Amino acid sequence: MRDYPLPLRRIRCHDVQTSKTFNFLTNNFAIPAQTVADLYRYRRQVGLFFKWIKQHLRIKSFFGTSENAVKSQIWIAISVYILVAIIKNRLDSNSDLYTILQILSLISLENTLLVLLVTRMESISDTAYTHN
Repeated sequence: MRDYPLPLRRIRCHDVQTSKTFNFLTNNFAIPAQTVADLYRYRRQVGLFFKWIKQHLRIKSFFGTSENAVKSQIWIAISVYILVAIIKNRLDSNSDLYTILQILSLISLENTLLVLLVTRMESISDTAYTHN
């Protein structure tokens, strides 16, 4: 901070929900302190959103770099996630979404009823759990 050539403005913000106090540094003196705090909060929410995407939607990398390509790939991944959640709910499955996604990725070209595969997988899982 001492080597930074321009003056900096420190903004202290207290989050009532978490009872934490945050300090932010900015070189923008024109905008209100609340705006700076909101920008950092929104930035954190965007970071958490992408963390959730990495953990749940299995997007390893983006196929395109344009805004439209990234948005399209995210929407497709969210749609698949929601469809698998609907399948899980309709089958009243105890399997987690990741397991069902694994089953789907393995049998995508086979002509097998999904309900049979999921129930078969659950019975194998239950058997393995009771023997351990």
